[in-house]
Amino acid sequence: MAEQTYLEAIRSGLREEMVRDRSIYVLGEDVALGGPFGVTKGLAEEFGASRVLNTPISEGTVVGLAVGASLLGLRPVVEVMFIDFITLAMDQLVNHAAKLHYMSGGQLRVPMTLRVQEGAMGSCGAHHSQSLEAWFLHVPGLKVVVPSNPADAKGLLKSALRDENPVVYVEHRGLYFSRGKVPEGDYVVPIGRAALVRAGKDVTVAAFGKMVGVAEQAARQLEGEGTSVEVLDARTMCPLDLETIVASVRKTRRLVVAHEAVETGGAGAEIAAQVQQEAFHILDSPVGRVGAVFAPVPASPVLEKEFVPSKEQIMKAVRQAVKWVRPAT
Repeated sequence: MAEQTYLEAIRSGLREEMVRDRSIYVLGEDVALGGPFGVTKGLAEEFGASRVLNTPISEGTVVGLAVGASLLGLRPVVEVMFIDFITLAMDQLVNHAAKLHYMSGGQLRVPMTLRVQEGAMGSCGAHHSQSLEAWFLHVPGLKVVVPSNPADAKGLLKSALRDENPVVYVEHRGLYFSRGKVPEGDYVVPIGRAALVRAGKDVTVAAFGKMVGVAEQAARQLEGEGTSVEVLDARTMCPLDLETIVASVRKTRRLVVAHEAVETGGAGAEIAAQVQQEAFHILDSPVGRVGAVFAPVPASPVLEKEFVPSKEQIMKAVRQAVKWVRPAT
């Protein structure tokens, strides 16, 4: 084990795969300089300008280039500075990368990885702070992973780079400088498997990304109130590890889903729907959802803090689940 930041873990995973596989190359705006947060710093010096390419400020062009390169046998890694800018590349991602394997009857493959950074912090405003991962869940052909800690940041990236399908790899900038133990060597986390973060018996909280740590904080505080909370890190939004979530719900009989994205139309709604289909007869309370309010992300530091879902909101949802009593019929 080596202690690394989330950012360092992404870089080390990317570097190891570039050493292992010469078909992997990186492209994006300022990636040769390290990108806006320094994730790719040093890679251009090590691997050269032919494998770490700065591009014009044109996300649609860059993703289109990556799709074409994938079809020719390369494994491009595209960095999009902020997930908000993915709007400019949705045609290439949704109508081409996600569909070419299917539309060619399996003759074509698109093994590309799209690294996007999201999250509200630092008062960056409505154009640089959104959490839009739920958009990609609606697109057959895309895989979506959301690591919450340095070990998963490395392991899931390595899996994404080896996958034969386009993978959207979602990073939260609020996690970049968080630290944790990361296994050394060829450490890979399989796509499509959730992780048990904390065992409990009263309520299951399933979370993604930065909200996993917030859910852990809520669980520790609720333990002092006598409520035992099981925390799951879903890690992969698509494919979703529904089996692990349902298995936890069979034990706790209650579920709360937490994510930073706005609650309306978020991944929590999909999880709630799938769980109630599989385990409706087991649930002792409605599935609770915790997400941001349905509004643009504010630039005001005070309002931004109110916008981002909090530990207190998760605790409130858990308490409501525990106290809920089925109405008499």
